[in-house]
Amino acid sequence: MHWRFLSSISLVLGVAAGAQAQPADQALERARALLRAHPVIDGHNDLAWAIRHAESAPMDVAAYDLRAPTPGHTDLARLKEGFVGGQFWSVYVPGEVGDSGFARIQLEQIDIARRFIAMYPDLELALTADDVERITREGRIASLLGMEGGHAIENSLGALRAFHALGARYMTLTHNVTLDWADAASGPARHGGLTPFGREVVAEMNRLGMLVDLSHVSPATMSDALDATAAPVIFSHSSARALTDVPRNVPDSILQRMPQNGGVVMVTFVPSFVSQEIVDWQEQQRPALQQQLEQRLVGVTDEAERARITRDHWAANPSPKATVGQVADHIEHIRDVAGIDNVGIGGDYDGVDDLPIGMEDVSTYPVLFAELIGRGWSDDDLGKLSRGNILRVMREAERVSDRLRAERQPSTMTCCS
Repeated sequence: MHWRFLSSISLVLGVAAGAQAQPADQALERARALLRAHPVIDGHNDLAWAIRHAESAPMDVAAYDLRAPTPGHTDLARLKEGFVGGQFWSVYVPGEVGDSGFARIQLEQIDIARRFIAMYPDLELALTADDVERITREGRIASLLGMEGGHAIENSLGALRAFHALGARYMTLTHNVTLDWADAASGPARHGGLTPFGREVVAEMNRLGMLVDLSHVSPATMSDALDATAAPVIFSHSSARALTDVPRNVPDSILQRMPQNGGVVMVTFVPSFVSQEIVDWQEQQRPALQQQLEQRLVGVTDEAERARITRDHWAANPSPKATVGQVADHIEHIRDVAGIDNVGIGGDYDGVDDLPIGMEDVSTYPVLFAELIGRGWSDDDLGKLSRGNILRVMREAERVSDRLRAERQPSTMTCCS
């Protein structure tokens, strides 16, 4: 499958059979060579959630065999082809499941991730930057855990510490739901950013050495977290709001603060976060098309026929597609506003159904790097993007943790009683 994919890329790049290699071919080969030396550390992959909801065997880690082609975006062969040397596996818990039970689901997600990491010799759990570098040198994929949503701690700093002890090395402060202590990007603001307890969550994460992830939070929460943190922050999977105006992306006012903080914005590949054309289509054209579909379905009771009509309708009225170039535009915008030391990659594979043309799974990181090479990026800057920046952030967070652990005990602050 992947050789056919690469052949199609060559055709897109205009390389005729038997012709002398063109600069685009050379860029792809240079990208592969670069990534052999500097394997990608990606900030966000939802494989654990894909396993939880696998159609054939939900939550069955052994049945979701990564040694074979999987139905999703991720398996061992494609990770190797994509030159992935480190991956933050998201242990996502939806914030909409109810007022309680988040911690139980969080434990289950950590269990799924730790089990698939332990199952394959190609993977190894990493807890520190040194772990990541050692595992990558040994030819395996350093596997880190990232919690997606502070609702999972259920307003308990003790729970936060327990999740860190189980291996979680970042926590996204919110997902799509505003918490008792932090405003999310989605929905109305309740706090104007972080509450005092929210700032204490950030402080305790600093003490633990757990990266503060600001994807999904409101701009006010981003700003408050930057004020509160003693360590660099990350955005594990966000892009630039100046290019695609959606709440999940990072405004320039925040990007301008990243050099002082030292953090990294890990650009995501989610089409509706990198393509303004898709956003405009969703807002302006899709509602009318949806209404047309509903009118066509009136009186149709056969489920197979309804499915056929729906499939044909959207095939005839497709959404625009995102491109590799648009992803590169976001990377370059963040580089230009925040700095080359403050940009990384967080694809969100297995977290979305659609992806930019040419970047359909984890094997395709070289395509993105070839695009940047074609734009004149140096090897040094590409190495920072692929892994250097996030490794530096991890090391600084560890250094801050060593200092804070010597200065104070675990926080006993409570919230919202």
